[in-house]
Amino acid sequence: MPVALLGIVTPNSDVSTGFGFLDSVREGSRLFDSSRLLTRDKGVSGNNRVRKGRKQRWCCNSPTGYFFDHSLGVSGLDRGSKFSVLSSMVAAPAGDMALTSEQKVYDVVLKQAALVKRHLKPGEDMEVKPDIALPGSLGLLSEAYDRCREVCAEYAKTFYLGTLLMTPARRKAIWAIYVWCRRTDELVDGPNASHITPMALDRWEARLEDIFKGRPFDMLDAALSDSVSKFAVDIQPFRDMIEGMRMDLWKSRYKTFDELYLYCYYVAGTVGLMSVPVMGIAPESRATTESVYSAALALGIANQLTNILRDVGEDARRGRIYLPQDELAHAGLSEDDIFAGKVTDKWIYFMKEQIKRARKFFDEAEKGVTELSSASRWPVWASLLLYRQILDEIEANDYNNFTRRAYVSKPKKILALPVAYAKSLVPPSRTSSSRMKA
Repeated sequence: MPVALLGIVTPNSDVSTGFGFLDSVREGSRLFDSSRLLTRDKGVSGNNRVRKGRKQRWCCNSPTGYFFDHSLGVSGLDRGSKFSVLSSMVAAPAGDMALTSEQKVYDVVLKQAALVKRHLKPGEDMEVKPDIALPGSLGLLSEAYDRCREVCAEYAKTFYLGTLLMTPARRKAIWAIYVWCRRTDELVDGPNASHITPMALDRWEARLEDIFKGRPFDMLDAALSDSVSKFAVDIQPFRDMIEGMRMDLWKSRYKTFDELYLYCYYVAGTVGLMSVPVMGIAPESRATTESVYSAALALGIANQLTNILRDVGEDARRGRIYLPQDELAHAGLSEDDIFAGKVTDKWIYFMKEQIKRARKFFDEAEKGVTELSSASRWPVWASLLLYRQILDEIEANDYNNFTRRAYVSKPKKILALPVAYAKSLVPPSRTSSSRMKA
């Protein structure tokens, strides 16, 4: 039950879910046919290009497509490999277990906010570094961004339209982040998921390190590498998303909400942290950078909790329960009740409490959307409003999320778009508060 992505998905994969685009990654991964895009190589696939003396492997027409390639080493030989966990900033060292997951994650929020503030000047928007022209590279880079655009346009339609209001540099960077998150999610939730091992994810993380060092493996990596060189994007949220994929390889139960919160951060909250530097904070905003990042994190958490509540029946059929076990027990429910899939008074009580919690995270997220750059607000508002409506649909289905999938109808989506646009026109607050201060 990985990624709820940046906030770009809808139940039928056309709305975004987070500070930009998360759930479409999860939704579209089962439908995405990468070969349609990658086989149109325009004369670049299959060739090795040399950049600064290093041989680049542009795997454009790999038979495994966009999200799965031989470089990860996911053959049967890896299946018996020892589980290798790369350390994460969020993972608490021995003796540090007193910290809650929220406290651990907030440390990451503070570090991301500090990184952005170092790139800001008073009263100015986030700096975007200019293109660095390398001989023979511009054509490939343009092609890479075109592929990213096509993926976003097909599988995150509503969010994609909103990105067209952004500056060219910002929208291209968002497309590149979207595709990387999608490829990452596909590793554990796609057609080749049964062959993915911890070693394969270690190799994917090593590839990520190369992306941030300016050594992309393929064209899509090149788009992200170019983007992170222009914005104050830190590598840690990307690492943490991979950590969430590792978690899905071995963990299918969560004892408490504290455990579940950390998982939601890994697979969805990270997307908000990735995207804030690209979305930009409005120059006139009086909010603290930390508060905007916290709102982005809250939106990712809210989206993933919504995914979990929507997909209870689907996940149970896969042997997974993404619900706090202690809270199930408090409501008088057990795993057997989940697998039985019957809507009872106890289940309704439990679901009402879970929905209430998810809505609180959405409320927290709303505080930060208005503080974003004006051109970035509409797609985020659209994703927030549309995704939040899934909770309403669960209620409309009489809390039967075992056999009925909650989704937002097309007319409701259409009606939500002008509301989101009107909200995007509201400027940042001119007053400060305990969390939003000058």
